[in-house]
Amino acid sequence: MRDRAVLRQVTVSLPFGIGSASWESDPTERRAAWSLYVELVTRIAVQPLGVEQGLVREALNSLYSLFGTTREILKEAGPDVGASRKSVGGIAIAVLNNGLRPFLAKWHVSLQEWEAKKLPEVSAYEHEKSWSEEPELRKELESLRQDLAQYADALAEIAGVNQ
Repeated sequence: MRDRAVLRQVTVSLPFGIGSASWESDPTERRAAWSLYVELVTRIAVQPLGVEQGLVREALNSLYSLFGTTREILKEAGPDVGASRKSVGGIAIAVLNNGLRPFLAKWHVSLQEWEAKKLPEVSAYEHEKSWSEEPELRKELESLRQDLAQYADALAEIAGVNQ
């Protein structure tokens, strides 16, 4: 059985232009990485959303909720999770700011404007599918999902989770 109280050398490759990082993670970072990992892999964020499946609005809402969840996990973990690129805290903040924020800033308003044009007799799914931008949003959502899967892999490595 591995002693979880000692420092553990990790090397991770990260998306969104963050690059690679190596450092010795401590138990606080591993616990925070585990919490972030669980939040990420249980959402649409890393699960494929098929062309005929679900609403992209729900996917955007799930992605947006990662901001609040990440903030809470980092605040609860305290300053020991760090803010540098070689820390769980710094990586999580970079993923939010370099990956999720630009994606959501681009698509949230556009989708909201389209949703405002929905007629009462049309379902949300039908209305969303009739949006000319919907295929492009799904394409970019899939690209984001792949990057977030890489982030999830990094979190698993930091947490010491065998995949």
